[in-house]
Amino acid sequence: MRTKTLKKNKINVITLGCSKNVYDSEVLMGQLRASGKDVEHEAPAEREGNIIVINTCGFIDNAKEESVNMILNYVDKKEQGLVDKVFVTGCLSERYKPDLIKEIPNVDQYFGTTELPGLLKALGADYRHELLGERLTTTPKNYAYLKIAEGCDRPCSFCAIPLMRGKHVSQPIEKLVNEAKGLAKNGVKELILIAQDLTYYGLDLYKKRNLAELLENLAAVEGIEWIRLHYAFPTGFPMDVLELMKREPKICNYLDIPLQHISDKILKSMRRGTTQAKTTKLINDFREAVPGMTIRTTLIVGYPGETEEDFQILKNWVEEMRFERLGCFAYSHEENTHAYLLEDDVPAEVKQQRANEIMEIQSQISWELNQEKIGQTFRCIIDRKEGAHFIGRTEFDSPDVDNEVLIDASKAYLKTGEFVDVKITDAAEFDLYGEAIL
Repeated sequence: MRTKTLKKNKINVITLGCSKNVYDSEVLMGQLRASGKDVEHEAPAEREGNIIVINTCGFIDNAKEESVNMILNYVDKKEQGLVDKVFVTGCLSERYKPDLIKEIPNVDQYFGTTELPGLLKALGADYRHELLGERLTTTPKNYAYLKIAEGCDRPCSFCAIPLMRGKHVSQPIEKLVNEAKGLAKNGVKELILIAQDLTYYGLDLYKKRNLAELLENLAAVEGIEWIRLHYAFPTGFPMDVLELMKREPKICNYLDIPLQHISDKILKSMRRGTTQAKTTKLINDFREAVPGMTIRTTLIVGYPGETEEDFQILKNWVEEMRFERLGCFAYSHEENTHAYLLEDDVPAEVKQQRANEIMEIQSQISWELNQEKIGQTFRCIIDRKEGAHFIGRTEFDSPDVDNEVLIDASKAYLKTGEFVDVKITDAAEFDLYGEAIL
């Protein structure tokens, strides 16, 4: 019979999935710390703790598999007496709770995405309303995610997010400004705005798309120097945001706008509410409104019914548009989505081959665009030191997904979180190399 561990009640929070989950874990840890709990994020094995909270992702097959494997790993550790309790929260738990309870019953409790008070109670902590916006950040001290809305009202056929996150709910401007002030006080200089759909911000609260007003208020927060926009939807984009981006130096000339596909037939089946012509015009309008802006997009290949012709249209368009940043994923057939009614008729190996082809094209585009940067000087923020280099980013690069600037640590000492001018001396497909100008 298993005996309890001798470890004191220390909580280890493990986060899987996207930046929205990172934010949710930070809120959870902020609440736990306020209740006097000993909590750490993804603690190393030697100080792992005896209570495990796994914040899962349930978006696509790979993410679900990773989440399930993590749960099984800690259930096994519980059986061995290495940990005492395992709690599971997040999107996978929201979406598949009955199945998970049945298949992995040795988890102490499962919680959905909106059950934070219940999770806190299970962990022996109280939910404190006065802590709204206060978090225990897990990112490097110089940047933090700011979730401006939860849920999504879009009808995209392939997406399970509304099943896991519910309808769109905007956070009030005053609350977000207070949160930003708290982050700035703790040394955060870059805010990365996240939501399932930034462009919908404010429609529920203010009866209009109100992203520009939110940005103006955030830009006024002392100490915040960069504001970055992630996850915008291509239909109904509030163009006043671009006017603000052009005149407000704190707003990075950067936009993450997942476009998913460009074949009219596939866009219609995906229920995206747009066409190739409209999308192309939108991107051209962006570039005309803010010359030199960086656009990041995400594409899906292998969607049901995607023919070789549809894929060729997508490939040609990627070559034509020359996106500064681009990611590509193989379609994942998700239960209870509209597309699940369609036959998943593109073989897995064809999906992967198509994704590889898109990324090969993008790799060449990225290399060519980076070569043009050699000899130029960019203002960079320093995220960390790694081996022989300090690692920084330009305003055109988001953490984890975009280019990094590698600066020889033997030539200059730089502090994490500081801004420094860097002259680019060399470039690869997805990295820049430079010298700090001090």
